[in-house]
Order: sequence, then C-alpha cells, then structure tokens
Amino acid sequence: MSINVANELKKARAGGYAIGAFNTSNLEVTKAICKAASNFDVPILIQTTPSAIEYAGLKQIFDIVTTEIKANNIKAAIHLDHGKDFDIVKKAIDIGYTSVMFDGSTFPYDENVLLTSKVVNYAHARGVSVEAEIGVIGHEEGGAVSGQSVMSMPDQVKNFIDLTGIDSVAVSVGNQHGAPSGEKVDFKILESISNVVNIPLVMHGSSGLSDGDIRGAIGLGVAKFNIDTNIKVAFSSAIEESKEADYRKANAEGMEEVEKVVAKYIELLSCGKK
Repeated sequence: MSINVANELKKARAGGYAIGAFNTSNLEVTKAICKAASNFDVPILIQTTPSAIEYAGLKQIFDIVTTEIKANNIKAAIHLDHGKDFDIVKKAIDIGYTSVMFDGSTFPYDENVLLTSKVVNYAHARGVSVEAEIGVIGHEEGGAVSGQSVMSMPDQVKNFIDLTGIDSVAVSVGNQHGAPSGEKVDFKILESISNVVNIPLVMHGSSGLSDGDIRGAIGLGVAKFNIDTNIKVAFSSAIEESKEADYRKANAEGMEEVEKVVAKYIELLSCGKK
C-alpha cells in the first residue's frame, strides 16, 4: 500500500518513533527488504540513489520496487535519495516517485535555497514530498571522503526550511555515510536544531550509529533513518562466503542476511509501535 511520506514522517515525529529508509539497486535486495517489512505493520521507504538508477535503469528499478511493494502488501513508498540536480529529480517525479530528496548541501547556501525551492515547487504541484539537506556530511554515498564535514546550525536550518517549504530536512550532526569508525551523534547540536524546527528531521549515514544513538536521535525529532551500507555488506558478504555454484542460491543467502538487517532496524526504529 502506497503511503503519503510527508504525513507519515509527521506522524512518526509526533509519535516518538521513526521510519526506516532502505536503499536498493536490484531485484534481490528489493525483495529482501519487502519480505522483511511484510512481517510488520509499519511504514518504510525503499530508496534509490542516482548511482543505483544508473546501474539498474530508472524505469527498471522503479518497476521492481513498486511491484514488490504491491506484491508484499506493505506500507511503503519509493524515494529518490541524494538527487544532486533538478534533472534527476524531475525524471524520478515524472515516472512516479512520490518522495524525493534534493541534496544541494555542498552548494553555497543561497544556491541551495534557490535550487531546493525549484524542486519543491515542481514536486508539491504533483503531490510529491521533498527532503533536502543543510550542513555537509563529510563522507559521500558509499563512504568516499567528500571533504570537511560542516555541522548543521539551528538558525540556518530553520531559515532554510522557512525559505524553501521542504517537508523534511536531513542534518549533519556527526553522522557519516559508509559507517566509518567513530561515528557518533552530537546530541547538543541535534537538540538545538530540534528545539527550533517543527518538521521531521532525517539522519543519513545511520549504518554506523549505535542503537543508543539512534534511540536518542528519535527522541529529538529524527523521524527517518537511512540504511545503505549495512545492507550492502550483508548481501555481499553472504555471497562471497557462499559455497553455492548456482548464483541464484548464493543470492538467496544474501537476501536472507538483508532480511535480518532490515527487520532489526524496523524493530529498533518502531520503538514498540506495531
């Protein structure tokens, strides 16, 4: 069952729980995510990055995700993760994505505001929710070092929301993509942001965070956590260690491990909500 992402994230923040957003690039991982989610009565997001779209094809990955959501009868939506330009965001919306992220965090502030506002105008006119990012996460998607991290500042985050009209905002508060060693949330900054922002907050790079940090962040308004690295590691490691000559059987072993990862995060993020 398709969900209204903006509404579900608002409900999560108000209800003291969070929604898991799980990245995929192929059929096998998508099937594993959906199978895990079918054991819970909570909403999830299934995310594709521009690199996943380049790998699988936009229509192909859209069809895979939406077909599996329907086949498993889960509460879910497909979400574009880290769209870096208007063109990829527009293509995703036009093909049927109901939730998108525009990531202009590495642009100068005024340019980020301008481009994000353009995305919001196009998306909202079509009933699509928009996530954006303010502050810079020092590790890009996949964990590659992109430069110096820049923490999100409360007043700037609030101003950014007021100027753009986004539905949720991803913040940089010590979280990093790729699960690097030592990843830890700066709760002082996160609390300051939460005190001045009334829309759902989003945490990228959640694979390296402890359960305690995740629970603490939920208590401060983080309503969406992105999980990518732990899914990739679980899937790839199982296949590498498989003794099966038939790649379908090896893939099935990888899918079982992905199911475990997704189920673990759904249980953690739902905070007892069933």
